[in-house]
Amino acid sequence: MSSAAVSLALAQRLGLAQTLSRIGPERLRFGALDPLVDLLQETPADDLLPLLVQRLRGGTPLADLVAAGALANARAHGGTNYNGYHALMALMPSYEMAAQMPAPYEALPVLKVLHRNARFFQESGRTHEDALGPLGPVEDAAEGPGLVENVRARDLPLAERSLAVLEARGAAGDRLHAYEELQTVVRDDMNVHRVVLAWRAYDLLRLTGPEHSVTMMRMPVRFCIDEDGASAKRGQAPNAIRALLPELMAEHGLERSERGSRKADEAWIEGLADTVFAAPRADAARAVAAALAEGCDPEDVGAALSLAATRLLLHDPGQAKASPGRPAGSVHGATVGVHASDAANAWRHIARAGSAANACASLIAGAFHTAGQSGAVGALAHDHDAQPCALEEPRALLGEIDARVRAGDQKGACQAARRYDALGHSSDDLFALLLGFAVSEDGALHAEKYFRTAQEEHASARPAHRPLYLVALTRVMASHYGFPAPGCEEARKLLAG
Repeated sequence: MSSAAVSLALAQRLGLAQTLSRIGPERLRFGALDPLVDLLQETPADDLLPLLVQRLRGGTPLADLVAAGALANARAHGGTNYNGYHALMALMPSYEMAAQMPAPYEALPVLKVLHRNARFFQESGRTHEDALGPLGPVEDAAEGPGLVENVRARDLPLAERSLAVLEARGAAGDRLHAYEELQTVVRDDMNVHRVVLAWRAYDLLRLTGPEHSVTMMRMPVRFCIDEDGASAKRGQAPNAIRALLPELMAEHGLERSERGSRKADEAWIEGLADTVFAAPRADAARAVAAALAEGCDPEDVGAALSLAATRLLLHDPGQAKASPGRPAGSVHGATVGVHASDAANAWRHIARAGSAANACASLIAGAFHTAGQSGAVGALAHDHDAQPCALEEPRALLGEIDARVRAGDQKGACQAARRYDALGHSSDDLFALLLGFAVSEDGALHAEKYFRTAQEEHASARPAHRPLYLVALTRVMASHYGFPAPGCEEARKLLAG
């Protein structure tokens, strides 16, 4: 008799279900969400959507689908699979977009992303194989090097143990302490996925619950170790920000207990945005550090980073050569402007979480990250030489924007959006139009994230700066139109039925 048969007979005789689990590796589990996590990870994408719609109609909250999708993604990919972490980073944006959808299609953005999530599980062979397993108990963890030291040493077991210890201590006090510790190593290198994953994984705790914080934060820990190891193999020196940031924090006394509160006017924000857009990275970081030392409100400093990033998108000439899902001239997906905008948005969110010192360090790093890229784009906005739009009525202008987006006419769409805003028409109505394109199209992994980036930055911007976010989003929608998202039409029909 084989050893597996002996084990099965023993389990049946003793009535111990746990015996079977000992035959293979123990799996990371998630309590009440566990059956849904397994369903989302293991079900083929083409079979998944009817099951999820059935669950929704049976009373399963949409938030539970998103939470389970995030936990399945974390368990399967662990934050080191390119397609995997892009699917994860789209989950919370899709949930926020769902709240803006008309009935009966509220769940459509989420179903689209969960279908994508399932496809990537299949393509990477992760439907039944996991990157993350359970961590051992931390009660008896010995004192030693902390999270930062262990990540920088690229010691994954000790880094994850350090994270779990910090989270356990934080559960009884300041849970943000572990997250702030993690930011020290997130800021060690300037990679859009490094910072956006760190933010999106944390933001998803709103739905997964804080009891899963270790699981979610293991992803950015692993990303940092994986990326830093790859850089070391290539012989790359540490990023200059790693030495510059502590130098600037010390020079300006930014390890303080209070955030600056001095409000800036629009001209000041534009001036700092000009510096971040045009200056070398170290100079931009120094300019932001000086502004924070003078007591400027971090929100205004962050607004300047966001403006500079949006200018990169508006000035981007588009990619020179076609690639799958992205024709020549495209500005959607992994492009300088979309990446800069999503990164600036993440740096701003992280700056809002935790201490004043964390806010200062995050914004200095964000300035360094955003700067130094203007050489890749034009001196003027891409649509500066386009025929101006002369329409006036809001319905006619929305129709013009719709037609230009569907034609892939980026310049014409931008001009119509500029005209629409200049006449004072409703930004909500334009966002509602663009939401449809953000949901229906694939977006080369970035549609949901960038839609919410533009929407959030528009909401927090000064009135004079808000039009830029509408124009930038309109341009991206025109760029990515024509590549329908897999699973989206099926989900639409299921929800309508």
